[in-house]
Amino acid sequence: MTLEDIYANLETLAESGCLVWTRHVNSKGYGRVRFNGDMKLVHRIVWEAVNGPIPADRELDHLCRVRSCANVDHLELVTHRENTLRGESFTARQARQTHCIHGHELSGENLYPPSLSKLVYRRCRICKNAVSRRCKARRRAAHTIQEAV
Repeated sequence: MTLEDIYANLETLAESGCLVWTRHVNSKGYGRVRFNGDMKLVHRIVWEAVNGPIPADRELDHLCRVRSCANVDHLELVTHRENTLRGESFTARQARQTHCIHGHELSGENLYPPSLSKLVYRRCRICKNAVSRRCKARRRAAHTIQEAV
């Protein structure tokens, strides 16, 4: 398929301005086509045609959140971490969370584990310690009951 064929299969959505791929999309919703002998994502082909190669340490983020969109104005070069954190994955939701379900702030000394360098599950230290105290109390009570019997 040529670049002209690709542009011919993009449809403009008037309300959003998205250029949506009208043919095959992969299981994740991205337009996909054989281009220059390789299977490639349509939005990447269009971006490279307009802006040049995508650096190895960057990826394209769909600002419009429409994965089949190939409008270069709706795409931004970002790091993998930035792209992940902008999404709706478990990791992204955890990173945006500012308070635990009991209202304690998830920052500073109350954040467990304290480092956000790795994208991991974050917990409230106050709640974690309270659960630990309750668990120890139950074990002590069970042990006391066993000794009495």
